[in-house]
Amino acid sequence: VELVESGGGLVQAGGSLRLSCAASRSIFRLNAMGWYRQAPGKQRELVASITSGGTPNYGDSVKGRVTISRDNTKSTVYLQMNTLKPEDTAVYYCNADVMDIFYRTFNYWGQGTQVAVSS
Repeated sequence: VELVESGGGLVQAGGSLRLSCAASRSIFRLNAMGWYRQAPGKQRELVASITSGGTPNYGDSVKGRVTISRDNTKSTVYLQMNTLKPEDTAVYYCNADVMDIFYRTFNYWGQGTQVAVSS
């Protein structure tokens, strides 16, 4: 399974971006999905995650500014980011827990998409 991310780019502080992440092929079951980010010299951190039922969870640094959602019919997760700050600059990675037809679970990462916020 490949997770294909899109929507990153350069934006001014206060602006918005919407990231998308789609699974490359049909999946028996797509469980939790999420977005993580990693800035230069820092550890990867949770931005937001969402269960298969749609329950979101947000990292403290982005609460109130981002919204995670998913479309299970398209095996896609979205991250709407508003009021962006320079400290949001990072590579954003999509993550997904996948179950196959044998009920085995696997965890996948996307290749990452760069988000840069200028002051």
